[in-house]
Amino acid sequence: MAASDVQARRTVEAVWRLESARIIAGLARMTGDVGLAEESAQDALVAALEEWPVKGVPANPGGWLTVAAKHRLLDRVRREQRFQAKRELLEREAGLSGSDGQQDFDAALDAVAGEVDDDLLRLMFVACHPVLVRQARVALTLRMLGGLTTPEIARAFLVPEATVAQRIVRAKRTLADKQVPFAVPEPQERTARLGSVLEVVYLIFNEGYTASAGEDWIRLDLCREALRLGRLLARLAPDEGEVHGLVALMEIQASRTAARTGPQGEPIALLEQNRGRWDRLLIRRGFAALLRAQQLGGPPGPYVLQAAIAACHAQARSAQETDWPRIVGLYTLLAKCSPSPVVRLNRAVAVAMASGPQAGLDLVDALRDEPTLRDYHLLPSVRGDLLAKLGRGEEAREEFERAAALANNARERAVLLRRAEQCGRGQE
Repeated sequence: MAASDVQARRTVEAVWRLESARIIAGLARMTGDVGLAEESAQDALVAALEEWPVKGVPANPGGWLTVAAKHRLLDRVRREQRFQAKRELLEREAGLSGSDGQQDFDAALDAVAGEVDDDLLRLMFVACHPVLVRQARVALTLRMLGGLTTPEIARAFLVPEATVAQRIVRAKRTLADKQVPFAVPEPQERTARLGSVLEVVYLIFNEGYTASAGEDWIRLDLCREALRLGRLLARLAPDEGEVHGLVALMEIQASRTAARTGPQGEPIALLEQNRGRWDRLLIRRGFAALLRAQQLGGPPGPYVLQAAIAACHAQARSAQETDWPRIVGLYTLLAKCSPSPVVRLNRAVAVAMASGPQAGLDLVDALRDEPTLRDYHLLPSVRGDLLAKLGRGEEAREEFERAAALANNARERAVLLRRAEQCGRGQE
């Protein structure tokens, strides 16, 4: 393949990443059918991959893809008689005639301009609709709003391509069968539905921030994609405090990336990180988002509270200087508005830092019979750490070994086994 062809293909892929969400959102508004919109956009991508290396990259590549997608959509509608009623609507909205001539294409291309924020917000709510299972929401969001291919999504989550493809196909079928409207929910429903959108974005971020399985501890591409989606959502829904809270949380957590791994890629715990390597720009952005959330008023939600906890860490020059009593108080509030055993476990860690390891261990021991934590590797990991600080090395070793057996990430497992070995030698 010639160098010019390679460059053209790279340009197609780059433009697709930037424009695909807007294209799909615009087509979905016209048809009310997200699946049909996504398929037509993919057709336009294929056309670009075929034409741009031969004819050259157009002056307005995003506009070219948009118009090409509308042409492909019209072709699909024409082939389906049951969409006859939609055809006239599409031709009016797309500004296209029944002709496929270059003159018509060029005229439509001149008309493509501006952003379609309302359409993007609608697409977010549809892709993250609660009628879909969690894995399907994540896959569909990355495909439609992130522009990721099926193989890329599969690699990110370490699952077979066929599994991702099935999730996407089933998700689109479910949306069609359930007749989910391509619309932003009414105000009385929006808060509940917004929670599903935020959950998906944070799930994507967390999988990148701490990979649940595999050899890598961090997957920066997923972190960046979640941050991009969060910032986009904050622009689309500027009056939603929890949106800004989530952005603040992700910005501050992402600021620690460079300090979270050692020379060999091994994980470094928060309290042991070199805080001089934290990204101050991301921290400032996180603080600004948190301030925006607080200025909107109302009781703080779970993302705002978690962002406030992250801000406490970011403000401290060392683990010892952290305002642990304030963090305990924030976790207490979080446990009330979003009760879960994991929140209680995190609060126990903060209590241990504020009041000593025995106080934290007492709270952790109260969680040992929680069914949802039975296979959660961080429970024995936290317990092992507190036992080690209390000088109970043999018990700590057993807990770290148990945590390692439950951990799916290879890097994390190695760290836990090393700590177990150190406890066995009395080095903790």
